[in-house]
Amino acid sequence: MKQLIATLLLAFAIMLPAHAQLLTPNAQESQPLDRIVAVVNDDVILQSDLNDAVRAIQQQYAGHPDQLPPMNVLNQQVLNRLILMRLQVQKAQDQGIAVSDADVDQAIKGVAQQNKLTPEQLRVEVERSGSSFTAFRKQIADQIAVQRLHQSVVQNSVSVTDGEIDNLLNSPTYKSGEVHLAHIQISIPSGADAATIKASQAKAEQALAAIKAGMDFHAAAIRYSDAPDALDGGDLGWRRMDEIPAAFAETIESMKPGQVSAALRGPTGFHILKLIGQRQADRQMVTEFHARQILIKPSELITPAQAEQKARDIYNRIVNKHEDFAALAKEYSKDDTTANLGGDMGWFKQDAWGQIIASKLGELKDNEVSEPFQSPAGWHILQRLGSRQSDQTVQIQRDQARQAIGNRKSEQVYEDYLRDLRSGAYIHILVPELRAADGQAAAGSAS
Repeated sequence: MKQLIATLLLAFAIMLPAHAQLLTPNAQESQPLDRIVAVVNDDVILQSDLNDAVRAIQQQYAGHPDQLPPMNVLNQQVLNRLILMRLQVQKAQDQGIAVSDADVDQAIKGVAQQNKLTPEQLRVEVERSGSSFTAFRKQIADQIAVQRLHQSVVQNSVSVTDGEIDNLLNSPTYKSGEVHLAHIQISIPSGADAATIKASQAKAEQALAAIKAGMDFHAAAIRYSDAPDALDGGDLGWRRMDEIPAAFAETIESMKPGQVSAALRGPTGFHILKLIGQRQADRQMVTEFHARQILIKPSELITPAQAEQKARDIYNRIVNKHEDFAALAKEYSKDDTTANLGGDMGWFKQDAWGQIIASKLGELKDNEVSEPFQSPAGWHILQRLGSRQSDQTVQIQRDQARQAIGNRKSEQVYEDYLRDLRSGAYIHILVPELRAADGQAAAGSAS
């Protein structure tokens, strides 16, 4: 059952940003001799915290234990992640980011649904594994807080203009299609001197040499990478080529699936990339509909029953008395965006006006008028005027370019934010063997 719980926790972590992917069961096993292994500002990480987190990673890789690094390296990796998580939770609290019990309940419901369990069944499985469900809820609350911190940091710092989109799409370096990547990141601390940069480069070259000597890339990422996704094997998933930084995109373009890049210098350190797969983008054809509507809303003067009856009277005038739809829409419809246009909604994607109207569109034939139906806005009469296949490749390409630029900026903004957060924090690692091999503390702080 412990393996199941580790899987459930991992499933929830996937729903959150890469910087916030650590949930571990907090075992109820007694710790007769506990100790503080790290001080993070005014908080501490205990040996029991570290042991529980390491045990969760070992459960995750129970089928492939050979991919895990030696225990001392694994302990350093996990401690690094715990420190980063603790710093983000502290910052979220400082900023007044609150997570309600209802928020946690909703997240737990999502985890349970993904694994075909009820929330109560999830609780049983967590407790059956020997873990505390209260601690499980606390860790989920921390994840939500970190997610909201991430949103608050980037939302006011990232904007994308039409000019940036045009520049990207018109750039000779713009590449279409998608690639599946994995990476190893050897970070360079903020304000690092030449010796530290050289040490990071040497570690990157060591990782590359191990891969060339036959080490699985996934295992090498766990052993050498200090990126937040290191313990997931550095898998970045499928990404569009326009999301990849230009310097890396040029390297990836010359690679074939299965190949591994040299150690590349980036803004935050050295990166080793593996191209797992690639695929080309297809043309995007979308079904569009042309329709018009009449909306009758209940008000202080019209009860819901009267609004329904009025809609049915208008429907009868259109269908049986053959009165003009557009004229009736101008006279009676209360939809501010379409009434003056005779109810004309223009051409739109099926779900553009919501799922209720989308469902009705699917039931109607061209020029057919629906019977009155209800939505939260009121009572609708809908006429489907036509449908067509529209090539949305260019618009979707622009939307994807906007998202890619935004994602790239967001990643850089938050990466810089975390670097500043770590460099400005007090982090003291009390156990010498938990410090990085180069003598620096995990997470890039001084001990």
